[in-house]
Formats: sequence, structure tokens, C-alpha cells
Amino acid sequence: MALSGDLKERLARLRANIEPRVAGLAGAGPAFVLFLSFTDLTRRAITVTATGDNFDIAWNGVTARLWEHLVRERIRPCWLRVDWVEQAEEITWRILKQRLTSTKRNYFRYGLSLDRCFANAFLEGELNANAMLYGGPGIEHAVVNEANFARYARLRHGLEHLDFSDDRPIIQFSARGAFMEESGAVHWLAGAGPDASRRIIERLQPADIRGLIERGSHYLATQVGSDGRFTYGWHPCFDREIRAYNALRHASTLYAMLEAWEVTRDPSLFDAIDRGLSHLTEHLIRTVDLGDEKLAVLVEANGEIKLGGNAVCLLALCKYAELTGSTRYHSLLEQLALAVCRMQDSSTGRFDHVLTYPSLAVKEPFRIIYYDGEAAFGLMRLYALTRDPRWLAAVERAFDYFLAHDHWRAHDHWLAYATNELTRHRPRRDYYEFGLRNFADYLDFVRHRITTFPTLLELMMAARQMLDRLAGDPAHAELLARIDPTAFHEALEHRAHRIRPGLVVGAAVDIHGLAQQRDHRVLLRGQPGGDLSFGGLDVHQRSPMRPGVPRGLVRRVRSRARHGTRGRRDTMRRQAAPNAADPAHPRRAAWRSRAGASG
Repeated sequence: MALSGDLKERLARLRANIEPRVAGLAGAGPAFVLFLSFTDLTRRAITVTATGDNFDIAWNGVTARLWEHLVRERIRPCWLRVDWVEQAEEITWRILKQRLTSTKRNYFRYGLSLDRCFANAFLEGELNANAMLYGGPGIEHAVVNEANFARYARLRHGLEHLDFSDDRPIIQFSARGAFMEESGAVHWLAGAGPDASRRIIERLQPADIRGLIERGSHYLATQVGSDGRFTYGWHPCFDREIRAYNALRHASTLYAMLEAWEVTRDPSLFDAIDRGLSHLTEHLIRTVDLGDEKLAVLVEANGEIKLGGNAVCLLALCKYAELTGSTRYHSLLEQLALAVCRMQDSSTGRFDHVLTYPSLAVKEPFRIIYYDGEAAFGLMRLYALTRDPRWLAAVERAFDYFLAHDHWRAHDHWLAYATNELTRHRPRRDYYEFGLRNFADYLDFVRHRITTFPTLLELMMAARQMLDRLAGDPAHAELLARIDPTAFHEALEHRAHRIRPGLVVGAAVDIHGLAQQRDHRVLLRGQPGGDLSFGGLDVHQRSPMRPGVPRGLVRRVRSRARHGTRGRRDTMRRQAAPNAADPAHPRRAAWRSRAGASG
């Protein structure tokens, strides 16, 4: 089987682009190390490696191996990717294992070779896509998974026995790359660092952000079945479906999809939303008749009624009404809101977090700080829709409690949303001050946190919108002096860019991720095993990230864990604030103690 003229032309163009950028390596090993990955978009990509004393030898080597696979596999490559080694360091398995203890799982951004000649080498994408450095959901940092390592080494290089002894030398390397679409367009991929293997984008543009929204929401739409239920998620490393379900995430994902539809107006997306809402309202939401009033509650499979569950139902159904002008769900919205109010202590404003269906007995007074903000945010959105004073009064009671108990110490994104909405209708000084405190002393963390931490972008976007209004409020504009605008916008811009390294999208997934094609797939790098779940990708409109980016094109991705019906929200119960990922934070222990006692 000869290379087709089209493929020859594409390879020639790819070579012409990359050859001037590839410099030889110093040292005893090969001067040039090239990896060529290719896929027809229906299966996991094949990666081949070749080395040489000059670029020509290495290039001819990888293209010859490409041809061998085309003959054997009988595939037609659609996407091509070339990586070249820029730096290499000889270490041992012991040193690698030590380094992995301080590396978040799925965030190891280097390749590994089992020998100095790079005959048995693996790119960063291969290591992470095959869970070779994944120790299980209970281990936050990367670890050498000897079983997965041996499995892929056998498939990739035909190795039957690996030596993982501590003193065994291996090579850790960084690589830079180029990705070619089927059209022939070439995109440069970053080298060493947190953006390794990512397409280089110096500054996010509206088209970049809109593309993320369109692709992400299209993927979510494809995961909604004819019955309105989502395929909960996938383990992309193993192309295995996650067979859990979570009613709260069903509702919150529909909210995200509605906000995406506000941008895209994609008919297929709206059809999926409609099916999902039907399943939500007909099967997941149930009514409780108390005689004098009827309540509606979102019920999980284990019979739990979560305050946050009812809240995100309010958000989804209010958004649907706002976008369509339909009053179809107005009576249901009132019943959902009444249930939220029933979970509130009318004298203190405190919410109970989890009830039991159908008795409505309190199961857990406090579970996670998210629920408080979600409840206030949902009620405010309903107030904006109907102007019923009951909902505003409930939120103001809740904020009396939040203020009295310093909830701003949580630096919580849902509280930021709620404060932003409340100050639209009640521009009180103490509410503005609460909103400012929720992020003011957190900007340094937001700016320098290296992982995706998508809720930080949510926090910043809600804060940005509140600051914009505060600037136009003569009675309270002097509060802006408490915020350094340069530091704020630098943190915001940095946080937006940190979303991308936390996702493995398109080329990276197809080159090293999934065994089958999944259009517009997106997985979260920080998740256990790199899960791709419907709850893991939420698209929200907020105010602009910076001048020049239209409103409505801001995308955020909310991390989700995979197991059971509780997932990341309830792991956050143990991390209520001020920072879920930083156990050394000076206020964390005090906040946990106070939040637990107050609940």
C-alpha cells in the first residue's frame, strides 16, 4: 500500500513547517527523536517513534513506520501530529516516584523513555491516556501504576517484562509538537510546562471561547438519550461507560446547556434540552402534598432531597422561561421554591441541607457550603422572573445568616453568584462588602493556582459583574478602592487560560485518549482517570473576561468526580472553605469547624 498523493503532500507540508524548529539534542543519546501520531477518528491513535543523527534520518524513520501501519491496519489518517524531544534527563524510577508525590494526578507533563536510545518511549499524552501514572480515585497525586504501564508497554512496544526497580535508569523528557488537521492547517503545540501539548494561544479570542462553548455543548447534547436521561460519563482511558447517576447534576447540566444555547441557538442542542427537562420534571422531581401547600422536590435514587438539587432546578427552569418566554413551568417553580423555603429556619435564615423523601425529615443540617449559595442564587433568579417578594425575603434572611457567620471566608463561587444577583435588587452596602470580601484576599491564590480549579473562574466572573455595577453606583462606588483592578484582571485572565490545560479536547483525546470516536469530546484532566462525564462540563454566560470579549462567550468547566451519587460536591463537604485543594490554607481548619457547628 503506497502513501496516497494527498497524504504525501500533507506530510511534506508538515515537515517543511517543523524542520526549521527542531534542534538536535546534546549528549550521548540520539540527536533527533521524533514521534508521529495519526488517527482516522474512529479509533485510538497510533504513535510511532524514530531517532537519528540528523532530522532527515529521523523523519524518514517515522514516515516509514507510518506506512507499515497503514498497510497492516488499512486506515486513512485524518489527523497527524508530530512531537520532537527538546530536553532529556536521565533519572531513576526512585526519583520519578518522588517527583510524582508532588504532582497532581493527570498533571505530569513529561514523557518517559525506558532506555537512552528512545526505542521504548512514551509521550506525556500516552502516559496519561493509558492511566500509567494513575493510582486510583483515593490518591490525589500521580503514581506509577505498574499494571497499566506494563499493559501499554506491551501493546506499544511489545515489551513482556518491565523492570521497575528503584535504581533502574529511565529518561524523563519534554517535547514540543505540531498538529495538522485534515484540511492541512498546522497548529503549534506548547513544550514543557503546564500547557504542554496544548495548542498555543497567547490570548483567548471570542472565536476561541465560542468554539469551546459550541463543541462542549454539542457533546452534552449527544449524551442525552431519547428518554431524556444522560449517559453519565466515560472513562476515556478504557472507553468504559460510568453507570452512576445523579439527579442534581442532571438539572445543573441542563442549566449549563441552556446558557450555551443562548449563545449558539443550535436546534439539536435545544432538542436535547427539551428531552432532558421532560425527564427532570416528569421523573426526577416529585411532589409532596402537605394539605395547605404542595411542594416539589428533586429526589436522588437514595431518597435524598438536597437543598442544592432544588436550587439548580430553579436555575434551569428559570433560564428556560427567560429564553423562551414560556410559562410552562411557573407553577412547578413555585413549588420548588416553597420547598427551599421550608428548608430554611425562618428566624435565623439558616438552611438545612439534606432531607429524606417523603417524610421531609432532616438527614443532614449541613453537607457542603455550595448548597447555601445555590439556594440563594436560585431564589434570586426566580424573583427576577416573577417579582414575588417571598423569594427576595427568603434570600435576605439567608444573607443575614451568611453575614453573621462570615460565609465570605468560603470564597465560594455560588455565594458570589447569589451576591451579584441580590445586589441588583438590593444594593446595600453590607451586601456589596460581603461580595468584595468573598474574593478580595483570594486574588493571589486565584492568580497562581496552576491547576484548572474551574470554580475560581466562576467566582471571578460573578465578582466582575458585581464590580461593574458597583462602579456605576454613586452611593457605594468608593468601595472599589479596596480592590486593585490590575491584580483583579490579571487573576481573571490567568484563570480563564488555566481552563484549557485542565481539559483534554479534540486532538489530544483522539490522538491519545479514546478507543472510539466521540464527536467534540471533552475530558477533565484533574478527574480520577480523566473521566468524561455529563456533569463535568458546564457552560455559563457571565460578564466579559476582558474588553473585547462579548458578553455570553465566557465558558467555565466545573469539575466532577465519578463515583456514586455524591461525587465531588460531597467530597467538598470535607473541604467547605476557604480552599478545597490547599490543606495548608491558614483559615481552612477554623472554617470547617465553624461551618460544621453552625450547620
